Amino acid sequence: MNLAGPLQAVVEEFSKFPGVGAKSARRLALFLLRQPHEQIDSLVESLIGLKTKIKFCKICFNIGESDICDICSSDRRDKSIICVVEDINDVIGIERSHEYNGTYHVLGGVLSPLNGVGPESLKVKELLQRLNGEVKEVILALNPDTEGEATSLYLNRLIKPLDVSVSRIARGLPIGGNIEFADDATIGRAVTGRGLF
Repeated sequence: MNLAGPLQAVVEEFSKFPGVGAKSARRLALFLLRQPHEQIDSLVESLIGLKTKIKFCKICFNIGESDICDICSSDRRDKSIICVVEDINDVIGIERSHEYNGTYHVLGGVLSPLNGVGPESLKVKELLQRLNGEVKEVILALNPDTEGEATSLYLNRLIKPLDVSVSRIARGLPIGGNIEFADDATIGRAVTGRGLF
């Protein structure tokens, strides 16, 4: 069945979203079609606000509603610690834990030579510029995959000579995980990265 042109256009736009296939896109479009005009107007207004009111922080490249994000402008944050993450989603995840009180630096990706992503494509130069006398520690909180590991090693080599301590987030078994089902590398990291009780 051919969909009406305007409906097909919305389905095609939704299909561009990560994790949204053709069936889900059609389901979303049909849902919107049944909504009152006010609901659609509200959605459109929020999407326009997303692109016009959200800015990237000039210091850490997180998002906010001003040129400096709430985290970088907060007097309650420990400015001597910078947690380096790949993406804004990682900032959101770490903030949900309520365990970290330092600042962030969003790289905007990880090194991936096969995909044409080198150091010049990331916010590496900007990170190094932030490592003045005030910064005492950089925490590398990148994903434990090949690209994340390569990026962590690269950043460690650049930061170490600057007399700034470099650490990384712990790796190992997640809470609720079973040793029986974990892979060898995860179990090995959990054992070697163990802490005192």
